[in-house]
Amino acid sequence: MARPILLAAARRPTRQIHVGSVAVGGGAPISVQSMTITKTADVEATLAQIYALASAGADIVRCTCNEKEAAEGLAHIVPRSPVPIIADIHFHHEMALAALEAGVQGLRLNPGNLRKEVEIKQVAQEAKDRGVPIRIGVNAGSLHPELYKRFGGATPEALVESARMELAYFAEVDFDDVKISVKASSVPLMIEAYRLASETFDHPLHLGVTEAGPPPAGLVKGTAGIGTLLAEGIGDTIRYSLTADPVEEVRAGRQLLEAMGLRERKSVDLIACPSCGRAEIDVIGVARAAQEALESRQLPIQVAVMGCVVNGPGEAREADLGIAAGRRRGHLFIKGKIVRVVPEDEMVDALVEEAEKLVAEGIDARLAAADAGAEAEAEADRRMLLEAKGDDANHSAQKVEIIRKTIDEGHEPPAPATGLPA
Repeated sequence: MARPILLAAARRPTRQIHVGSVAVGGGAPISVQSMTITKTADVEATLAQIYALASAGADIVRCTCNEKEAAEGLAHIVPRSPVPIIADIHFHHEMALAALEAGVQGLRLNPGNLRKEVEIKQVAQEAKDRGVPIRIGVNAGSLHPELYKRFGGATPEALVESARMELAYFAEVDFDDVKISVKASSVPLMIEAYRLASETFDHPLHLGVTEAGPPPAGLVKGTAGIGTLLAEGIGDTIRYSLTADPVEEVRAGRQLLEAMGLRERKSVDLIACPSCGRAEIDVIGVARAAQEALESRQLPIQVAVMGCVVNGPGEAREADLGIAAGRRRGHLFIKGKIVRVVPEDEMVDALVEEAEKLVAEGIDARLAAADAGAEAEAEADRRMLLEAKGDDANHSAQKVEIIRKTIDEGHEPPAPATGLPA
């Protein structure tokens, strides 16, 4: 019997809270969050961005509430939003109270900036009365100066202690509808802080590498931190913090969760060969064109773009759908079976058309609709390419022989001693 593939450790047990209709923690699906970059007072622009984020797969969206006009904007935004809205609060507890009046489904408080005990308790009491959860959003870049001094910097222990102190204030008003984040721009610091937080608290954790920067570096840093923790079973909701259109944050979050098997696939997973001496097309260009064409269609399938017909269909036989190039034609295949041969300049269009039909009709129906003679035609192309380029198009066998000869010559036995002094 085949051993099951475990993509991540068992999820860490946590309490469950609800941000509006979205469950967080307690075994609920890991949710994806992002934040608008519009002025919250600009209601229409902010709603347009919220809808774009929701369409890309965001489960929760955060909006800044930094002034009276922003709070007033939230009163118009919340009832029209397709997803729950969290108000981001930094320095003024009045903004948190105003956001609650506007009807937000969650608050994010930064304990490094909102420091007065009486104000923190007042916000917690109001949130409790309204059934609204709060995220304790600790950030290494805005750690309370006293903690920075006590721990000698923004250490994992300092970040976790900041969250613990805020929880103590909340406990005094019997409020525990909380999730926690301990973000840092340093990936190693972020990972260690969340590991410690997972050992310290049973509250759900919101993962993120803060101020990760623009792609591609920001994507790499975010994935390194968030992916590592998810693989360890840590994390209940995530956000990529990119210097980019926030829709890119959501796409990255969704793709990470889908790639790790932590959310059901809703978007295309495109795989492609890295190209080689057999490649009959510009694999990079065709793969990019296919990605762009399929991305907006939200098709939950795996699609392969392969550079040659010799090995392509076989190597990508597990893909739901794929296309391989050969002799200026594209061989369209489903689960490794050739179903159609199309002109090279129609490869991407044919791939998109078949993808939509595959999702609508199912694999069996599309296999049954395969063109008669497609497999024989594809096999003829394959044999002609083998005759033209040979079994070893990359000349690997020749290189192996040179390597063996080089190593053998380097290990020849030493010449016999002559008995003469050196």
